Amino acid sequence: MKLDFTPTLENDFVKLSPLTMDNFHELIPIASQEKLVQYSPSDIETPESLKSYVEIALNLKENGTSIPFIIFDKRKQQYAGSTRYMNINLKNKVLEIGSTWIGKEFQGTGLNSQMKFLMLNHVFNNMDFEKVEFRVDERNMASRKAVEKLGCTLEGILRENVYLLDGFKRNTCCYGLLKSEWEALKE
Repeated sequence: MKLDFTPTLENDFVKLSPLTMDNFHELIPIASQEKLVQYSPSDIETPESLKSYVEIALNLKENGTSIPFIIFDKRKQQYAGSTRYMNINLKNKVLEIGSTWIGKEFQGTGLNSQMKFLMLNHVFNNMDFEKVEFRVDERNMASRKAVEKLGCTLEGILRENVYLLDGFKRNTCCYGLLKSEWEALKE
C-alpha cells in the first residue's frame, strides 16, 4: 500500500494542510498559550521548542510513521493548531490520531469534531485502514469525552507510562474505533 503523505483534507469548517517548516510559524501565538498542552509530553510553548516539535514530526513523516497537519479554521479565517496521523502501521492497517492541540478560542466550537470527522473518513475510505486509535491522559476528561463522542471504545489504560513536562507520570487511556463501527456511525 502506498500512502499519500501530503494530503489536504477540508470541508466548509476546517482545512487540514501538511505541516511544514514554511508554515509552522503560524502556530507560534497559539502554541504559546498557557497550559495548552498540560496533558501532553510535548513542549511547544516557545518558538524554539515548537520548531523542534515540528522537526521531529517531519522526521517521523520521512520515516513513514506520521502525517502532521496544520489546522485552519475556515469560519474564523485563522490557524487553530496542529494534529497528525501517527504510529502508522501499514501491515496491520492501524494508526493513531494524536498530538492534537488547538487554541483555547477554538475549543468548544465544533472545530475538533469537524477535523476528526475528516481524518476518520479519510483513514477508512481513502487510506483503507481498519482501525484508528487515540491515546488520552486519564485526567483529561474533555478529550476523553470528545473521543467517546466519536464512537470510540475504551480498550484499556496503560498505567504510569508517559512522563509529562512537569515530571508527572500519567496513566494513558487507549481508545479504538474499527472501520465497521465508523461505517455504522457515519450513517
